[in-house]
Amino acid sequence: MKTTITINLGGIVFHIDDDAYEMLHTYLIAIEKQFTSDEERLEVMSDIEARLSELFTETLNEKRDVVMKDDVSKVIEIMGEPEEFRDEEAKNESSKSNKESKRRRMYNRKSKKMYRDPDNRILGGVCSGLSAYFNVDPIVFRIIFILIALGMGSGLIIYIILWIVIPEASTTAQKLEMRGEAITIENIKKAVREEFENVKSKMKF
Repeated sequence: MKTTITINLGGIVFHIDDDAYEMLHTYLIAIEKQFTSDEERLEVMSDIEARLSELFTETLNEKRDVVMKDDVSKVIEIMGEPEEFRDEEAKNESSKSNKESKRRRMYNRKSKKMYRDPDNRILGGVCSGLSAYFNVDPIVFRIIFILIALGMGSGLIIYIILWIVIPEASTTAQKLEMRGEAITIENIKKAVREEFENVKSKMKF
């Protein structure tokens, strides 16, 4: 008989056995130690916990109620070990490349998702979201909507419907998913740092 613990991860409640909990707890603490900035740590940890929650939900898939140690191991393999990103300049590039490509293959079994892009929007981010999904310049979709609006008058209606139907990429993980990038610790960390740098540069008038 094993002890089961109830945890709240990314806003979702999971039942996890004690061995799996210890492994997950150690993993999350190791990730937190990678950051010196409180603001960056909070942002990254929030996205990582949301992604872990998503992966555990997919793993359980209503077949089991309890997260096991093997489930945690599989999730860590997808997300990556914190030690791999401790000193980026001192890494063995070949080893990093092999590990990253393996995680990318595991991730790419799922296609990327469509979101509205809040960072490159003019109105609701529909065109920029479509451009990220289809790998097309957003100006193409903007021209299409303008032409439909001028020609048939329904362009604005279609745009509003898509604005309502397509969710906004509000988290770092969702923005990576929108671009079809693997949601790993390294990519989340890079994306958060880039976002902080963009905010800093915009604040310099």
